[in-house]
Amino acid sequence: MSSISAIIITKNEELNIWECLNSLKWVDEIVVVDAGSTDKTIDIAKEFTKKIFIRQWDGYGAAKNFALEKCTSDWIFWIDADERATPELQNEIQKFINSNNQDYCALSMPRRANFLGKWINHCGWYPGRIIRIFRRSKGYFTDNKVHERLEVKGKIFRLKSDLLHYTDPTLEHYLNKLNKYTSLAAEDLVESKKKFSIIKMLVNPVWTFIRMYFIKLGFLDGVPGLILSFQSSYYVFTKYAKMWEQTNKTIKV
Repeated sequence: MSSISAIIITKNEELNIWECLNSLKWVDEIVVVDAGSTDKTIDIAKEFTKKIFIRQWDGYGAAKNFALEKCTSDWIFWIDADERATPELQNEIQKFINSNNQDYCALSMPRRANFLGKWINHCGWYPGRIIRIFRRSKGYFTDNKVHERLEVKGKIFRLKSDLLHYTDPTLEHYLNKLNKYTSLAAEDLVESKKKFSIIKMLVNPVWTFIRMYFIKLGFLDGVPGLILSFQSSYYVFTKYAKMWEQTNKTIKV
């Protein structure tokens, strides 16, 4: 019978990690790669697994590929600390894996996000189908510093049950992530030798808001939908602004 390993990348996730790992008690192996937490993340993780690795941070893709090297199962389930595998999703996953179906190399699932205490059903966020389970021999992560991609080779089976994502409980939490992720995204753009475009910096944020709030019906998600659409457009603007800053080295120490 095939086995499954879960991989989680952490840093100071004491508010999330217990719920995440508790939703994974059914997997055969849990691998946690930590980037130097200073809270109780490691102590909590020890309740669920002995395979905890503390590693100097060098990007999400690199950390996840390192985690893959530590796995021993046939299948990999990668999940973030602020996500939860529901019992319905668990049953679907186990049913598929136990069927020993050799036609597929990966499984995709819809992800439902909770933003500022509200489930977002529009804005292009739901169903937000993502590939999170794959055969260990058929997948790897790109080395992007942020928004790394999972690359798989083969057919993908579509699950029906949701993966729950408790993404941003407060606006302060979102803005802290925005500052961190836009810096990493700007670094990726600079390192990829892409040229800065003032047109993209002006047009892409506006298009992001129009697409999320109007075309993807974000207005149906109420005030959280408006905030999410606007902040997402600001994310795009800030990413390009930081790209310009890094390219031109405008800050001198």
